[in-house]
This record gives sequence, C-alpha cells and structure tokens, in this order.
Amino acid sequence: MKPASAAAGLETTSATPFASSLEEILTALAYVDLRVRWAVARARAAGLDPDDEFRGLYISEAQVDNLLGSELGGHLWSGTNGYAAELEGWAESLDRARRHWQARTEASRQAGPPLLLDRLAQRFGLSPAEVDALLLALAPELDPRYERLFAYLQDDVTKKRPSVDLILNLLTGSFTEKVELRRLFTDDGRLFSSRLLVRFSDGGSREPTLLSQAVRPAAAVVEYLSGHPALDSQLATCAQLLFPAAFSIHQLAPDLAQRVVTAVHESSLLPPLFAFRGSYGVGKREAALLIAQTLGQPLLVVDLPALDKDEAGRQEGLRLAVRDGCLLGAVLYLDHWDTILEDDRPPAALLQLLLDYPGVVIVAGETVWQPVGRERSRPVLSVAFTRGGYEERLVAWQRVLGNAAGLPLAELANQFQFTPGQIAEVAATARDLARWRQASLAAPDLFDACRAHSNQKLATLATKIQPRYHWRDIVLPADTVAQLREMVNTVRQRPTVYGQWGFGQKLALGKGLNALFAGESGTGKTMAADIMAGELGQDLYKIDLSMLVSKYIGETEKNLNRVFTEAATSNAILFFDEADAIFGKRSEVKDSHDRYANIEISYLLQRMEAYDGVVILATNMRANLDEAFTRRLHFIVEFPFPEAADREIIWQVNFPSQTPLAADVNFKLLAERFRLAGGNIRNIIMAAAFLAAEAGEAVGMKQLLHATRREYQKIGRLLDEQLWKLE
Repeated sequence: MKPASAAAGLETTSATPFASSLEEILTALAYVDLRVRWAVARARAAGLDPDDEFRGLYISEAQVDNLLGSELGGHLWSGTNGYAAELEGWAESLDRARRHWQARTEASRQAGPPLLLDRLAQRFGLSPAEVDALLLALAPELDPRYERLFAYLQDDVTKKRPSVDLILNLLTGSFTEKVELRRLFTDDGRLFSSRLLVRFSDGGSREPTLLSQAVRPAAAVVEYLSGHPALDSQLATCAQLLFPAAFSIHQLAPDLAQRVVTAVHESSLLPPLFAFRGSYGVGKREAALLIAQTLGQPLLVVDLPALDKDEAGRQEGLRLAVRDGCLLGAVLYLDHWDTILEDDRPPAALLQLLLDYPGVVIVAGETVWQPVGRERSRPVLSVAFTRGGYEERLVAWQRVLGNAAGLPLAELANQFQFTPGQIAEVAATARDLARWRQASLAAPDLFDACRAHSNQKLATLATKIQPRYHWRDIVLPADTVAQLREMVNTVRQRPTVYGQWGFGQKLALGKGLNALFAGESGTGKTMAADIMAGELGQDLYKIDLSMLVSKYIGETEKNLNRVFTEAATSNAILFFDEADAIFGKRSEVKDSHDRYANIEISYLLQRMEAYDGVVILATNMRANLDEAFTRRLHFIVEFPFPEAADREIIWQVNFPSQTPLAADVNFKLLAERFRLAGGNIRNIIMAAAFLAAEAGEAVGMKQLLHATRREYQKIGRLLDEQLWKLE
C-alpha cells in the first residue's frame, strides 16, 4: 500500500481556518487514519494475512519466528526492514498531514475562539502525543470500521478497542521512544488523571499489565467532541449546569456585587479561588451566577453531600466534575464545602486539584478556613455574606411582594430574620396557601409561611406551643398587662430604635429581648408567653430547664448550646420554664461543683444576651435571683396570685360560649370560697364539663364542686367539708 492515496487532499497552498469543529476533528482523524494505514501496511508486509479465517485465534510458526527475530519491544508488524521500498513515503505523508492540520488550527485560533478539539487540548495542557493518543481512542467511537482494523493490528478478533500497547506502537518507531511515552498511560498521566481516557481489561486476566489494558475515551469527551457537550451521567444526581442568562440576579448588595466582579477582572494569570462564607439564602449562589455571567460562562454546581452518597464517590466524582468543568469552560461551584473540611482544612489533594483548575473555582460553606502549608500561584479570596439587617430584609420583602397594600412587610422584616433567598421561598409558600384558600394573599398566609420555613429542629429539644390565647383570655392586674404589651411593642419598634435612631450601633451583643416572669404556678406565665407569640406571629417553644441541667461537668452547657444554636434560625420565642433549676443565687465558691454551677449560669446569660429573639424565663421564686442576673433583664413581670374579683373573671372567661350552664352556677361564690390560681380553675372547669357530659346535663354547681374537691385532693390541700355546701 502506498501513502499517496491516503494523503490525497491534505496538502494546501495556504492555511485556511476550519469552517467548524467537525471539520477540525475530521482533519485530525485523517492524520490519525494515516497512522493506522501505515500500521496496516507494515502488518501485511510482516505476514499478517487478512484472508486467514483463523487469524487472531492462533499464532503461526512464521509469526513466532518474526517475533524472535525482532528487537526488544518488537511486535507482530514491527519486523519490516525487508520491505523498506514497499513502505517508502509514509513518514513524509504523516509529517505533511500533521503540518496541514496544525497550520489550519493556528489559522482558526487567529480567526476566532479555538474550536472544540483545540480548546480541549489547551484547557488540559495536552502534548501532541497525548492528542494523538486521544484521537486513536476516539476513532472507534466515530467510525466502527476502526474496531475491525484494531482487531487486525492486534491479531485478535475480540480486541476491538485499542490497547495501550497498540497506541504506543502506532505512535512510536523505537522501543526507547515507546518506553518514554508509556508514562502517558499511567494513572498520573494527564489523559487518565483528568479522566479523558479510561483503561479497562478487555480479557479474562485478573491482573492485566498496563500494556494489555484496552483504552476508550470517557463518554463525556465523546459527546463534547461530537458537538453535544453535557455533564457525565455519573454526576446526574449531584451536579447541575446553570446558564446565568436564564437567571435574574437581584439579591446581592450592590457593593458586594461590584467587589466580586472587580476581583475576577483584576486576577493574575490564574483566576482566583473564591471561598464564599454565609448561611443558606444569603446570596452565595447568586454571586457565583454573577461571576459566570460576567465571564460569559456556565456555572457547574456540585453538591458535595450528594456526591458522597453517589456511586462514584467524592474523590472520583470531583475529578469528573473538574473534567466536565474544563470541557464546558464552566465556573466551578462546590456547595456545602464544610462537609469536606477536616479540622477546618480541606484535604491537600483536593485543594491542589482545585488550584490546578484553569477557570474560576468557588467553594461555598459557613466555616472560616484558609489553605496552609503550600505555595499558591493563584489567590484564595475569602468573601463573607451576612444575613443582613432589618432594612435589607424589608427590601427583600418588597422585591418579592411589591408594595402590596395591607401586607405587614415591615412587621415580617422585623420579626423573622430570614435571608433574601428564604424570603423568596416564604413568599412562594404564602401564595400557595392563599391559592388553596381561593383568596387573595393576606397577612395570615405570610405569617403561616414564615413559621413553616423557620427552623423546626428546636421541636426535638423543646415543646412547641401553638399560640391560641388572646388578651381577653388572661386575667391580670392592669399594670401587669401593660408590661406585657410594652414587651410586644419593644419587639415591634426595634427597627426604629436600633436602626433609624442608631441605638443598634451602641450594642455589642444581640438586639433581643430578655424577660423574667415571676409568680406561683398557674398564675398565667405560660399563657402570657402564648399571647405574646400570637401577637407577634411567632412560634413559642417551652423549654424545661430542669431537663437540661446535668450533674456532669460541661453537659449543661452543651445542652444549652444545642437549644440556642437551633433557636438562632427558628424565629421563635423561647420560654424557659422551671428557671429555678439554674438561676438561683450564685453561691460562694467552696468546691469545684460550686464553681461549675456558676459557670453554667454565666454561660446561659451570655447566650441570652447574644440571642436576637425573645427569651422569657419563668420562676416561682424571684427572691432566689441575684442582682447581677436581674441587671441583664429588660423586663421583670410579677404574676400575682389572683384575688377574689380576678378569680370570678377567670371562672367566667374560661367557659366557652357554647357550653350549657345550669341556672345554679354561682361564679362569685366559687371565687370567694376557693382560693385557686387560674391554672387550677381551668382544670376544674374541664373536669366539670366531662362530668356533666357523662350525665347528659348542663354544667352546674354539683359538677363544679365535685371537680373542685378532686383538684384539692390533687394539689394536697385540706378538705374542709363546709366548703362543699351550697348554703
């Protein structure tokens, strides 16, 4: 076989740019095809008979002699010295074909952006030999006839994919050169470490040699070079490709957006690696979209926790993501970066993989970290995203809901500390609730949606109370009620006092509200907290402090830390019951237990002061509180034991309007005769209602007196028979 026919059409007087990526690849494959044709010519000259129907199933004596006569590293079609005249001209044709291909590639670069194959070679830093190896592995994917040609050259009809040995034989002309290029096919070689090529065993050997392993291109590489770039199927559950043009970017603060864009444009030879830090919904992904939009590139988002659960695993999955990011020319965005940190540091190999990425890399999490112990050629820029204050939240509410009349946007921005992303989700939920009611969006829909989107994990550490009482339901002295209303107003007026009037700049800690409710059991402390929660549209969590206090040193602080950590995103009122368990007078330090008890108190006081929400402590014994503690409280509300006139009102308001009452019911007599707290009175009324329902009667004095007797027995009071007479 002469090379003239194979090389026809490759020469040109002037290098013209490729009209398309397809033409570029076809020209490159024409060069590779010449290499295959030359090898076939040598194989025929060496005695590989294509007409032998048993070829590849046995090794002939002539082939054995040929192999024995070959130099080290020889193969079935390498002994062709006796056919020099017959094989003349192939080397020149190959050189001419490569120069033709490279000249047109260079012309295409000057005419515009690199085409697919050239772009791939540049992004992965491939040498000419590596590009040739990639094309040889690619050939059977585009033209099945190469499967039969490779089987012929390997003298085995079952080996339709090129082996490492075959590719090396096609690329080299000497054993020394073959040994040198062998490194291209190891795990550390760019073709395989970048996951462009895949090695696999094409036979039954459990431990195949490197040379005997077959080679194929990764599916994503084939699709990319075919003009259909897409993510690897192994990343389907843990990665997505976003195109910034399809998204509107409006959550970022203008100054932060400008700084991010400036950092991209002012980068050195290698673009920066951004370390975004902030909670969910603060705009980290929007900033990534802005960077991608600025660069005119797609954004490849990788969910690291999902990657851990994927079949590929974290290490392999990240290599696939880096490869696809390079192929697609994407900005790489790794979400939930905290999950891979070890002692607040990323694994060294992973960090190096990202630092070697040719494009912009963004890692997003909530933990502060910095790379240490290595020289870096690219900057690592740490960018903090804050949750924003009242003004930012109000703007976010106005953006998603507009200036809708009648909607309490200022109240929502004040009482629910959501991020801009969360606010958009809350608004969507509120619209769904209104749609289900078949009505226009209203304030209850928004408050219900806010509570639904607040962190619900606190329910595992405390009892969630659904607010159901109103001001009319509680019976307290006028001054006590006034104090409770002042507490509600304090929460509502925080934007004015802390924001507009500048008092927030004077506070080093949180801007929450801490209060103490002091009074005997059943005097209305829990009901008052319930009413406040209802007024503010927030959830109420009741926490029994006696259940958090532990005899083991340090455990109490851990329990309290879990409560306040979850409460930080719960947008809820915290109601600590049984505060006497920890808030007694701090004792004189006589032993280690006294010292750690005081530490527990100080720790909780610190967490209360740093909390931005409402914290209410309930105690039966105010006298046990020391001055240092009470000084840190904004309100101390006394809940006195109700007098007879108040008890009469309590008896009345606790009966629903639907309850049938007998004519003999005398609330005044019950109030004067039985000195009971509101909680006890409610218990009596409920018990009497069940007794009357069982008897099929209206609730009368008979049932009320019987229920009162049972309540006296329950609380351990003496039973004076004169109390139960109606006279």
